[in-house]
Amino acid sequence: MAVTTSGERKDLTQSLAAVADFATQTHARALLVLLLVTFISILPGFFSIPPTDRDESRFAQATKQMIESGDYVDIRYQDEVRYKKPVGIYWLQAGAVKAGQALGVPQALSTIWLYRIPSLIGAAAAVMLTYWAALAFVSRRAAVLAGLMMASCLLLSVEGRIAKTDAALLATIVAAMGAMGRLYLPEQRQHVDARASWILPAIFWTAMAAGVMLKGPVIVLFTGLTALTLGIVDRSARWLLSLRPLVGLVWLALLVLPWFLLIIERSGDGFFSESIGHDFLSKIGSGQESHGAPPGLYLLLFWATFFPGAMLTAPAAPAIWAARREPGAKFLLAWVVPSWILLELVITKLPHYVLPTYPAIAILLAGFVDARTLSPKRWLTNATIWWFLLPLMGGIAALIVLFTVGRTFGLLVWPVIGGSVVMGLLAWRLYEADGAEHSLLRATVASLLLSAALFGLVVPALNPVFPSMALAKHLRESGCSEPLVASSGYHEPSLVFLAGTATRLTDAAGAADVLAGGDCRFAFVELRQERSFAQRADALGLLYAPVSRIEAFNLGNGKSVIIAVFRSGATR
Repeated sequence: MAVTTSGERKDLTQSLAAVADFATQTHARALLVLLLVTFISILPGFFSIPPTDRDESRFAQATKQMIESGDYVDIRYQDEVRYKKPVGIYWLQAGAVKAGQALGVPQALSTIWLYRIPSLIGAAAAVMLTYWAALAFVSRRAAVLAGLMMASCLLLSVEGRIAKTDAALLATIVAAMGAMGRLYLPEQRQHVDARASWILPAIFWTAMAAGVMLKGPVIVLFTGLTALTLGIVDRSARWLLSLRPLVGLVWLALLVLPWFLLIIERSGDGFFSESIGHDFLSKIGSGQESHGAPPGLYLLLFWATFFPGAMLTAPAAPAIWAARREPGAKFLLAWVVPSWILLELVITKLPHYVLPTYPAIAILLAGFVDARTLSPKRWLTNATIWWFLLPLMGGIAALIVLFTVGRTFGLLVWPVIGGSVVMGLLAWRLYEADGAEHSLLRATVASLLLSAALFGLVVPALNPVFPSMALAKHLRESGCSEPLVASSGYHEPSLVFLAGTATRLTDAAGAADVLAGGDCRFAFVELRQERSFAQRADALGLLYAPVSRIEAFNLGNGKSVIIAVFRSGATR
């Protein structure tokens, strides 16, 4: 089957190779290319996708309340404490929103993309730090390839456009592991001068402190398991002394203890019982919030979430096994394997839990791609067909959803998905002819186009899956300067974020009671609770008017929903 003419293939190959050649000339060029690719991957949809339920809107709302109250110690979601995570991400988001306010961004407090800026910066930092970490293990060209795998990784593309902790946390983990790797590798340790012997531990412990402030002990899990595994395999852990542990622990304590002492003073043992006891430990033995799954789920999801780099794992497997005792490969495998096994055994599973292992996988794969030691065996290289199949299936699914849910053909989506499918096809079909590196570059373009189609064009057009946006629109168009909302049956955090912190999440009777309290009050009542609402309204002698009825799909619980909008102060 002919997929392209030889001239077109040559031009395409030369163009992509020229980008790789440009990036490998200097570190500055490498970082510039990686930064641009990261932005191309994440920015589509970054500004246009509405607040998503539930985690993103909970984080954003808690940050919003910090700014409104001026209290940057306590963490609250409406009247409830929110002690699942430390304060780090809320401070970063608050800084971004305050900067937006200073620059004159309209309605900055309810502008979700401002809250996403720390995730964007975290994703970009993680990509560039992957390049920096890779330089300790592989050539500069391979380090660029590792960075490109992360920049075009579908999972990081998602996390980079969501206002929560995981993209920023990834950056801290890669920084810590990059410093630790340099102090572990004998050939790297020999070139560490007196100044670097302090700089690398400073990077490590500062990253550890930042990671703890973002997500508690999660960063310790990855760095600790890596160090423990290497100590067992090598039967020695003397290299850990080069991390200056005594001074480092003091520095970490100086960075994290002030806020922890303040929150202990405020909540007693409430923060630790909620964050460690309820949020962290409960995930190990049970499927928290219906996210339980058996072992093996992450391995199954890996082929999609680490697209396009995942397709090279099978051809690289023999080389990875052969190199497993070499210090570089040993460190990277210690970074991946024990953490992956532990996370597979934990009952609660979410795709982003294994994201911190992806930079190590990218570095491993990039090293063997650059060395051209991937297996040529057909039964292993057949995995590259997913460079074509995943964009094809993902594109078809996206078009079906766009038509059935968004009620539009999305004419702009078709050529972008088509371009992704074509680039994936070229990556697969020309793998043997042009080699793994050129095919990976084509697959990277396929991933960027797929992200642009899904997140830049499809998701923002799915209005029915964002009912809070439609409800908030009624408030903006009501002419009320400070409308008060009561919602019965629809309690998603995105509604609180968009409608205001004072939004009452209540039952049908409570919604009627709120409506009876004065003018410019609104009740959002889910269909199944309308009868109870009407009965309570009649009992109160309430005058109200129907405004609209919204038919939507609630992503928070995966169910269709019909919501009636009522306004106070009018005759029925």
